[in-house]
Amino acid sequence: MRLKDPRNITVPCADGVDHDRRLIMTGLAALCAGGPLISLNSPALAQGQDSAVIGWPSDVPSWDPNQRFSPDSQPLFKLVFDQPLDQDPALHLIPKLITKWDMAPDGLSLSVELRDDVSFHNGDRMTADDFRYTFFERIKAGHAVDTKSSFGKVSDIEVQSPTKAVMKFSSPAPTAPTWLGFLGSYIVPKKYMESVGVEKFREKPVGTGPYQLVEYQLNSRIVLERNEKYWGPKPAVRRVIFEILKDPSARGAAIQSGQIDLTINVPVRDIARLQREQSLAAEINPITRVVLLQVRNDEGFSDRNVRLAAHHAIDKAALSKAFYAGSAVPLSIPVSPGSAGYLDSYKFAYDPELSKKLLAQSGFSTAKPARIKFASTNGHFPSDYDMARAIQQMWKKVGIEAELETIEYAKYFELNRAGKLPEATLYSWDNASGDPEIYCGYLLNPKLPMSAWKDPAIGGEITRLMAATDNKARIEGWKALAKDAVEQGATIPLLQSVQTLVRKKKLAYLKYGNGWVLANSMRWS
Repeated sequence: MRLKDPRNITVPCADGVDHDRRLIMTGLAALCAGGPLISLNSPALAQGQDSAVIGWPSDVPSWDPNQRFSPDSQPLFKLVFDQPLDQDPALHLIPKLITKWDMAPDGLSLSVELRDDVSFHNGDRMTADDFRYTFFERIKAGHAVDTKSSFGKVSDIEVQSPTKAVMKFSSPAPTAPTWLGFLGSYIVPKKYMESVGVEKFREKPVGTGPYQLVEYQLNSRIVLERNEKYWGPKPAVRRVIFEILKDPSARGAAIQSGQIDLTINVPVRDIARLQREQSLAAEINPITRVVLLQVRNDEGFSDRNVRLAAHHAIDKAALSKAFYAGSAVPLSIPVSPGSAGYLDSYKFAYDPELSKKLLAQSGFSTAKPARIKFASTNGHFPSDYDMARAIQQMWKKVGIEAELETIEYAKYFELNRAGKLPEATLYSWDNASGDPEIYCGYLLNPKLPMSAWKDPAIGGEITRLMAATDNKARIEGWKALAKDAVEQGATIPLLQSVQTLVRKKKLAYLKYGNGWVLANSMRWS
């Protein structure tokens, strides 16, 4: 996959140090108050370079990696657990715990071969029984796992030997290999989980990954230690500490003061300031996520005219210029540029006068505005809340009055699953795989919990495309569906998402096109 890369800013770091959270927060408080910072020469901070402290915007939903499709948790889960398949930095599917895989021509079965040299952190050997348990038995047993959406077609998994299994599907599942390297697809230990129970597993998780969890403070701190018996390449960094800092300004202050070694999703406007810090490297990287408005098909958005008016009123180029220094590509469909389902030829117009005409057809105007509710996170991705406020003002100018509410990242998932998101929600939709099914198919399928759009009319075509085995026809079908969905007002794509990342210059990491920031790829120079 090639992503459009309109801008990639890097700036010339101090040595890496391991800090305790009390010292970090003390330093941040001092910075915010204009007081003195903690001295990096303090004996309390002077520790070796076999550790790294990362400022992260959100906690994991739980330590059951199959439970929730939480995109920002994937770089954390991938350290403690392994997936059957993986992706390289260019997003090609590659072996991981599975060494070989073969999809039947009819899409009804997938044969896999697993490694024979992998052990869980507790010493138990990983086998095909654990594969079957993760992707079939847990779902059949009614565990509260999101993998029931991605692997709901699995009718059985036949275990042929400790290293061989065949997944069988109730209907064609051509993207099953893609999902084996995507959200929630982490092999968990059958014997251990059944012996301690799901709740105890969450308290003391066991995976096969390159790190083990040694300390966890909810919404505060995650401490990982290198798994010295890991089957794959050993990480260069022995100890990784994630400080959960939800406020983007706090993350920016922490990296500027030297209290942490790397952070993501600081406001783009802060990048220019951080460029002037000689000890830091700052980056703006386009990724496969799509910034969009998830919309409902009822309440204040039950009228197609109102939905389309809301879309035509948004000046996406202005949003990119104001909040992303022009680095975020405006989008007309909810698919990232460079991926298989992208449509170069289709453009959805910015036309506020057309917005006014559409609203007038439904009896609305600036004097008598259409009223909707609007939600946004604040600090989950760069400039999210600032962009939401700008959109709110663009709508006001044409005759849409939006009541803006701030929600936590975790609250978004809760509201979406309960069908309680407002008419419009600003969100950065993750698709680490780049496959078009995981853009429109999961964004708009009314039968899936991650979709705010519940109109069944589009569901039939989604079901058909999810079972299509001719890849060329499948891709063309998703392109057509994406265009139709936009013209129905079922989704309002805005921009290709960017990830801001600031790090100490001497801390190198491997850059992925989907925005993964993996501590096991980090190395001090």
